[in-house]
Amino acid sequence: MENYIGVDESGKGDFFGPLVIAGVVSNESLNNELKNFGVKDSKRLSDKRVFELAEKIKEICIFDIVIIKPKRYNELTKKLNLNKLLAWGHARAIENLLRKIEEAGFKCSFAISDQFGDENYLLNSLMQMGKKIKLIQIHKADELDIAVASASILARAEFLRQLKILSEKYKMDFPKGASQKVIDFANEFMKKFGRDELANVAKLHFKTSRQILPSE
Repeated sequence: MENYIGVDESGKGDFFGPLVIAGVVSNESLNNELKNFGVKDSKRLSDKRVFELAEKIKEICIFDIVIIKPKRYNELTKKLNLNKLLAWGHARAIENLLRKIEEAGFKCSFAISDQFGDENYLLNSLMQMGKKIKLIQIHKADELDIAVASASILARAEFLRQLKILSEKYKMDFPKGASQKVIDFANEFMKKFGRDELANVAKLHFKTSRQILPSE
């Protein structure tokens, strides 16, 4: 039975919190189990259900999670655009999984990822082991493939967990997304903790920043 990797990310559209990329190893038999659990694109699930399914996925699948926290994200986006950063994260997750698969004595011939930007971004980011497998990039992969949907759930669960950690650290409930509510919260956060601290909790390349950070 052919094993393959599904990769997806979470936090890309959220001003606060990290960018998280997750990968899952699956096959036809595991896909049937995952379907029976109720796995689907994480955007169609409640936060509670995301956490429940994440635990089930971790029980039966080899997985890997790459977390790029806001401070590091802000450093990297000074050098890389978002698509190149996503490509780096996806490539890292694929490489980590291929090593885990090899250690487990299994084989894997291809990986499926959502397509973002130029497909060469990810192809060029693949590392030593990743260059040996076939990479398939398709639009809306998280809706079309169970392994990618599973990866989207793991990524979302970890993103939500990281957001909760920030909420507990600063004793403020960090909102998701990039809405007016987020802008209002960011202004409140800056009043309490200062402008410099925002770089530790938010993705500053967002247009949202222009509505928050005063011009020098």
